[in-house]
Parts: sequence; structure tokens; C-alpha cells
Amino acid sequence: MQWYVRVYRFYRDGLRSMKLGKKLWLLVAVKILIIFTLVKLLFPDILHRKFSNDRQRSDYILQQLTQGEEHASH
Repeated sequence: MQWYVRVYRFYRDGLRSMKLGKKLWLLVAVKILIIFTLVKLLFPDILHRKFSNDRQRSDYILQQLTQGEEHASH
């Protein structure tokens, strides 16, 4: 049996017998949804504003990740 099937069944069976756990998981899901919504609203997608295609965006990110500490301290 595949590992992901066993993991799915483990959580499915565990959640089936829970009463309080279902409410807590729902609360966690709602919190995550709120957090992602706030992040999306408060932090605009700068890469889509600055660059017109995916190649430019990926080049910019690669450059930022590979600059190293010598550029971060200046």
C-alpha cells in the first residue's frame, strides 16, 4: 500500500471519531484563510508589477537569493 494512502486513512479515521477535534480543525482552517487573505491584501504582488514575464521574475529572484551576505550588510 502506498504511504500517502496510509496517511490519508490515518487522518480520515482519526477525524471520524473526533468531536472537539473537528471544531478545532475548522478553527485552524478559518484562521489560515484569514491570514492568507490579509497577507494578500496588505502585501501586493510586487513581482507582477515590476516585471512583465516569468523569466524576468525568476531571474530577479535568483539574483536576490545568490547575492550573499556581502550585499545584505551594505
